[in-house]
Amino acid sequence: MSDIALQPTKQFDLSPQTFEQALTFANYLADSDLVPKDFKGKPGNCLIAMQWGSELGLKPLQALQNLAVINGRPALWGDAVIGIVRASPVCEYVLETDDGITATCKVKRRGEPEQVRTFSMDDARGAGLIGKQGPWSQYPKRMRQMRARAFALRDVFPDVLRGMPVAEEVMDIPKDMGAAQEVAPAQQAQPKTYPGDKFAANLPAWGKAIEAGKLTADEVIRRAATIGPLTEEQAAKVREFKVATVIDNDTGEIQGAEPNHADAE
Repeated sequence: MSDIALQPTKQFDLSPQTFEQALTFANYLADSDLVPKDFKGKPGNCLIAMQWGSELGLKPLQALQNLAVINGRPALWGDAVIGIVRASPVCEYVLETDDGITATCKVKRRGEPEQVRTFSMDDARGAGLIGKQGPWSQYPKRMRQMRARAFALRDVFPDVLRGMPVAEEVMDIPKDMGAAQEVAPAQQAQPKTYPGDKFAANLPAWGKAIEAGKLTADEVIRRAATIGPLTEEQAAKVREFKVATVIDNDTGEIQGAEPNHADAE
């Protein structure tokens, strides 16, 4: 037996502790040949990726290896997603199966019932993924698995993933969604005016009510508007009626009222 005793060693950790250290580290990483192309020569991307990783529980180098920039959006590769979720204390299990047609992902969050998400070849066909150049042609089983996994883990553990999308899912979203369709605002239907025949029939009665002091011309116009607004000409005819009551200046008594509009008779 060897007399040399193995002494425990402290793990070397480059994780920055201050913003200045993070900037320096980001510059070193951007100059390295061991980072993905999205971060090569881009210290700003490295810095943001490290911050995202920190919020997700990833070390800086883990963040750069497991974060992808797709169509300008940061996303997590599927293997990192399941690793982060399984490491969380709120996750009881993640079970994945595939029968050759449908991928199934069963997940359980502590204290909640099991949730199941699936993704089938019919789903892929409906999404226009069948025959698509790339992974869907080469590894359809793996891609079904990633889709079912993405649906399940994003639905059940959004807090653990901080809303981060899954890279394999984002890759299937077209970069150019096409020009936005301009939708003209709906034109409000113009209210129909008060029917002419009905106006002619009601005008005498309205005139008598106005001359008797029971209604004002404005009140008549407002009430008529519940059926349809009066035209300017119709409103003018209503306003021709005046209160016809005559009051004696000496006694203050009402002496009588006579219509002063021929149509009111």
